[in-house]
Amino acid sequence: MPSTVAQDGLPLPQRYGAIITIALGIMMAVLDGAIANVALPTIARELNASPAESIWIVNAYQIAIVISLLSLSFLGDMLGYRRVYQVGLALFIATSLFCALSSSLNTLTVARVLQGFGGAALMSVNTALIRIIYPQRFLGRGMAINSLIVAVSSAAGPTVAAAILSVASWKWLFLINIPLGIVALWLALRFLPDNTQKAKQQKFDVPSAVMNALFFGLLISALSGFSQGQNGWLIVAELVALVLVGIVFVRRQLAMPVPLLPVDLLRIPIFSLSIGTSICSFCAQMLAMVALPFFLQNVLGRDEVATGLLLTPWPLATMVMAPIAGRLIEKFHAGLLGGLGLAMFAAGLFLLALLPTQPTDVDIIWRMMLCGAGFGLFQSPNNHTIITAAPRNRSGGASGMLGTARLVGQSSGAALVALMFNLFNDSGTHASLLLAGSFASVAALVSLARMTQSRQAAES
Repeated sequence: MPSTVAQDGLPLPQRYGAIITIALGIMMAVLDGAIANVALPTIARELNASPAESIWIVNAYQIAIVISLLSLSFLGDMLGYRRVYQVGLALFIATSLFCALSSSLNTLTVARVLQGFGGAALMSVNTALIRIIYPQRFLGRGMAINSLIVAVSSAAGPTVAAAILSVASWKWLFLINIPLGIVALWLALRFLPDNTQKAKQQKFDVPSAVMNALFFGLLISALSGFSQGQNGWLIVAELVALVLVGIVFVRRQLAMPVPLLPVDLLRIPIFSLSIGTSICSFCAQMLAMVALPFFLQNVLGRDEVATGLLLTPWPLATMVMAPIAGRLIEKFHAGLLGGLGLAMFAAGLFLLALLPTQPTDVDIIWRMMLCGAGFGLFQSPNNHTIITAAPRNRSGGASGMLGTARLVGQSSGAALVALMFNLFNDSGTHASLLLAGSFASVAALVSLARMTQSRQAAES
């Protein structure tokens, strides 16, 4: 039976079980965001859908996560992070089976929306749970593990999908979640702690939840539509609706004592600076990740296998650096670590854009490693700062904002790649890398600006 945490973190045997639970859940949620891309042609063919229609298999999952993250993190503050995480796991398992049994595109799209809500429940409270799993002095290590899982799962998605599709049908992309999810749910019931400081004074405001869903749904829809070349007037209409909904939504949140959109946390300078840093850095990461395969194949003439191998040093360097960064946060300011990491990241991106006409594999590999190491040095300290800047009873709101910042940054980056391709044609990949380097540079400056702020970790 899980204990209610009153002490600083969990004792070691329970701590290991709890962090394995978090790792399994987040790995599945993040992988399922990336894993379906590779299988889209196969799924579209088997379900008699067009390539354009099949995009909804990916979009439905992402939109469901973005529109529900903050609402679920708010419920975590109210009802307990453990409960939200356990319900999310159960929903994710059931909807994975629903996805595998789907026989039409419409059914699979509905299943992916519901699976997205399960994934959002996992993402919305994972860092809030880590805050009560780890002692305060070791919290950076817990954040490093979480950053590592997210980075590796994002990068490994296409490889995992290709491996499964080489031996089984696309349905196994979803069926594989069932045994993993059952193990994670058993561990969650056994090891996850409860948060003693639930925000019992909070009231769930349904109009706020609806406006939150509309605001982020319109944002992601407009970005996706722009990147896919949809009708310009439709995108303009979505943007106008986005602004109108956003104004009403923010005004309502400002009038609430405990808002769903955590404007109270955004008033904390180091929190808002860290969120801004996160959006810029993930925008840069996605700009590079989408553009680099085109750059390596179309510009440098590498084949698909070589492209996959040349991209691998990036996540490997992140894997090595993330745990180191998790320990460094115990001694150095997150603003300094983030600034140095993002400067390395920016340098790597600019160096990739300035590659010679006929680069060797070594020329490419060390630049990829510089990008991955820089991103790994930045991410764990940044997440640590976001979660500790919030009072403990608002850890859910901080966790939800962390996930939202990542997804908004990634969606913006993907849309900007499409813009670069439309504006610069054959030079679009080069322009995308230069823009990615620029975003990483801005993020580095914002990160360094945090050094003038105290950590403001609120323990009460």
